[in-house]
Amino acid sequence: MNTGSIVTKVYSFCNVLREDGMSYGDYLEQLTYLIFLKMADEYSKPPHNRDVGIPKKYNWHSLKSKKGAELEVHYITLLQALGTQKGMLGQIFTKSQNKIQDPAKLFRVIDMVDETEWAAMGADVKGTIYEGLLEKNAEDTKSGAGQYFTPRALIRAMVECMKPEPGKTIADPASGTGGFFLATYDFITNPDNYKLDKRQKDFIKLKMFHGNEIVANTRRLCLMNMFLHNIGEIDGGTAISPNDALVADSGDRYDYVLTNPPFGKKSSMSFTNEEGEQEKDDLTYNRQDFWATTSNKQLNFVQHIRTMLKTTGKAAVVVPDNVLFEGGAGETIRKKLLENTDLHTILRLPTGIFYAQGVKANVIFFDNHEASPNPWTKEVWYYDYRTNIHHTLKKKPLRFEDLQEFVTCFNAENRHKRKQTWSEKKNAEGRWRKYSYKEIIARDKTSLDIFWLKDKSLTDLDNLPEPDILAQEIIENIEAGLNSFREILGTLEEKN
Repeated sequence: MNTGSIVTKVYSFCNVLREDGMSYGDYLEQLTYLIFLKMADEYSKPPHNRDVGIPKKYNWHSLKSKKGAELEVHYITLLQALGTQKGMLGQIFTKSQNKIQDPAKLFRVIDMVDETEWAAMGADVKGTIYEGLLEKNAEDTKSGAGQYFTPRALIRAMVECMKPEPGKTIADPASGTGGFFLATYDFITNPDNYKLDKRQKDFIKLKMFHGNEIVANTRRLCLMNMFLHNIGEIDGGTAISPNDALVADSGDRYDYVLTNPPFGKKSSMSFTNEEGEQEKDDLTYNRQDFWATTSNKQLNFVQHIRTMLKTTGKAAVVVPDNVLFEGGAGETIRKKLLENTDLHTILRLPTGIFYAQGVKANVIFFDNHEASPNPWTKEVWYYDYRTNIHHTLKKKPLRFEDLQEFVTCFNAENRHKRKQTWSEKKNAEGRWRKYSYKEIIARDKTSLDIFWLKDKSLTDLDNLPEPDILAQEIIENIEAGLNSFREILGTLEEKN
């Protein structure tokens, strides 16, 4: 069976389980447990002959040999027991629970997983199947899974611009399901890019990737996704920490950081007040290495990412619009970023490409440097892929080809020889334009929120987008407006 047919087959059974009120995310989680157990069984046999640490009474055959209520009880016991094991095994099964309440359906899922020889597949095939399942999970907008899933076309474009090299470390402080790690893996292992020796392959498998993911179920999916791509070892530890990356500086420094920190402007923590009611309080991180103290989650991530980098390190970060224009701490952080790093590129993104609606985002690219009396940023190059661009998740999703011109303009081989496509006289529609450090520092609040192209929908009424695209854009703009009003209301409530 090809990868598409396997994804379709595995996904189709979710419809049966939905009748029992089970979400696709719950189903994918159960598949993760079962695929892992099946692979562990395959690895225990020739030619692998590996002991992966699963007790015999909880192995794959122990599941296959039972039916009905006996199977259900055994599965629950198995999940609890494996969650106490060490290494990746225990990490994947941490706090695991059985969500398939009908033993007959559980048996059918086990039987379906058993039909595939997972260990015999190449890492690229296994990974493609699991990535396909994760993307379908992200499409389940009610579950909120989409906030952990960055469009793969965007991730690939970011990686193509960064051109990560073998033997260097890569980190993501908000790993989600591991999309940035896997795109980097695909780039480095592509024989058209590098010819890898055994030492470099071992480094990729065991030492290259480092991350944080605080949501337990998402972290589980990330670990499984990486493992199916041949990253990490089934009986070894894991480089994906469950800790909040923003709490403290770990002291580790990395060559590259590629990330899309979680949406939502403020960090908060829940607590129980004296009346026994649940309340939320803004969470600020008082860190000596931060330029400004703020409860704005994205601004804190930008500061943290700069700390994570080696002095020669490079970063590509997805950020919402407010990071580019917000005053107060935002202005301070932008000035410091321009001074202490080379903030050389900003990609303006359209709405309609993220599963979370109403998101207006950008990618900022910056290179870290040692301390200097003079600002490291000399000019900032912008690529406007928002104005007059229309995408929807279903009918016109973002493709890598849509960002190919940006990747070409970025000119990763020698970005100091870039050429503008914009020209005031010759090409006022050019999407690639630079602004000097002096021009930006002179702007109100050092705002990086810059556009120059005219919105054609305001003037060309004969060439409006298709009705469904227009309707989707209206929804996106209303969602963005509502999010802004919620933030304003929250600020007003704080002052009262």
